[in-house]
Amino acid sequence: MRSHKDTPAPTLSYQVVSSPLKAVETGHKVRMDLIKKSKLRYHRGQKSMEKYLVSPEPSPAKSRTTVRRPWKRSLIEVNGRLDSAYRHELYSRVAHSYSEIGKFSHFYHLNENPCITHMMQIQSLYQCPTMRGVAGLDFDNRGIFLVSVTRSGCLMVHDFESLYCQSKLGPGSAEDESKHVVHFSYPPGREFDVARWNPSNQNEVACTSRKHDQVLIFDISYMSPKPTEVLQTRQKLSIIGRKISRGLSDVAITSDEDSRIFSPDTLGMVHVWDRRAGVSPCIELSTDRYDSIKSIQIYVDNQTIFGAGKEGIIHIWDLRGGRNSSAFQSRKDVSLTRGELELAMAMSQLPLASLHLAPKLQKIASLKAQSEIVPKEIHSIDVNPSSPHQLAFHLDDGWSGVLDIYKSEVTHVHCPPPAWLDGSNSSADLILRKPSWLPTSSIYVVGSMSEKGIHVLDFHPSSRSPCHVDYDEDTQRNEKRDKCNHRNKFVSLSETVTGCAAHPLNGMIVAGTQNSSLLLIAQMHCSSSSETAEGEL
Repeated sequence: MRSHKDTPAPTLSYQVVSSPLKAVETGHKVRMDLIKKSKLRYHRGQKSMEKYLVSPEPSPAKSRTTVRRPWKRSLIEVNGRLDSAYRHELYSRVAHSYSEIGKFSHFYHLNENPCITHMMQIQSLYQCPTMRGVAGLDFDNRGIFLVSVTRSGCLMVHDFESLYCQSKLGPGSAEDESKHVVHFSYPPGREFDVARWNPSNQNEVACTSRKHDQVLIFDISYMSPKPTEVLQTRQKLSIIGRKISRGLSDVAITSDEDSRIFSPDTLGMVHVWDRRAGVSPCIELSTDRYDSIKSIQIYVDNQTIFGAGKEGIIHIWDLRGGRNSSAFQSRKDVSLTRGELELAMAMSQLPLASLHLAPKLQKIASLKAQSEIVPKEIHSIDVNPSSPHQLAFHLDDGWSGVLDIYKSEVTHVHCPPPAWLDGSNSSADLILRKPSWLPTSSIYVVGSMSEKGIHVLDFHPSSRSPCHVDYDEDTQRNEKRDKCNHRNKFVSLSETVTGCAAHPLNGMIVAGTQNSSLLLIAQMHCSSSSETAEGEL
């Protein structure tokens, strides 16, 4: 064997570089070769791995972001409630689209003979019309039935759905009288001025007249022309011993179960009956002055009473005591002698407050500068169902407004032109005009005094209302608000209106006229031709 010592040593070869510059170039080429070889190996490896990779989807093009206005109804879907401003705008648009869609003349028969109102209508064609016109209208709580009374002596209960379906048949179509729920006709001398449903018993209707001192209560389920109950006022004698005659101008019934009934007379007293105690009044509310009460309203608490009269004063009573709380004690709970009982019965409950409208209207500078404000007779007052602190009033000259009972201030007023400008003499009519609130959005409808139609008034509590005393037209225009949503509207009708009643659910309006007709005011029906065309498609 050969040892490692005998193995020859490796020989190293060296390239002799002639110059330093050439050595630099040679090193650069070597580096470039290494770079190319590394890139080649990288690309070969990348290509071999591509078959195991999923190619990414191309990125979408960048979309331009657009700024959109917030959806008004988003809160409705989240909370299930309408915003008050949106609700007001919505119902204002609906009310502004109203027009007369049906007319129901009072040419009805009983036992194949014309009723008393029908006969009066025929007589009015040949002589001066007297004792005619619809005097009272009222819907029940659910809007199923409508009661109406005429000054001629007819009491009727209509099925509202039948009236609405009849209006679809067009003008001139004969009405089916068999669909009348109740129709009572009374001889001359038994006229009616007011009719009200009993809120706690929707089968009962209470009626009064300014020529009689009785409250007649009819139960329509009995289908009898005789009242089921007659409430009497206490008789009062004059100095010479004659009975003082006084009629009852209005009637109101509490919504709780005890069914207390209030009715003011033409001598300034408000009689209060508790039907469990008998047919005679248990309390008599009076004013601190002689003032014939024309209209009465019960506040939502069933304890506060509002009464408006001929002197332009709104009286307020509180049944929980007021100034003489002993007057509200039950006669059975207090043991009195005969003299003390007569004295207690003679005592009257004075109002908690009496608000004069004329001085409050004079505080409105713009109104005072344009007209002379004097005390005027109040025809009607109504509590706003959507804002109970608003008490609407209607005066004998056609003015309407709102009294804020919290502030004791007039916040809204509407002053149409007087009737004498166009030669009208509607003020001579003895029927008191009776407006009505729509169930929502603070819209007030009232019959015109000088024209055939109704005023649809926006009495919204905010200053956006065109009837608000602080309404600024320039400011509203600058804010670019839609003027059609915040304005009043006049709806032309075929006859002169004496009273209005609004449906408690859908807001449709039924108006009674001087010719004893009923006018249905709502949105127009779809035409039959368009319905047929859509059906064919």
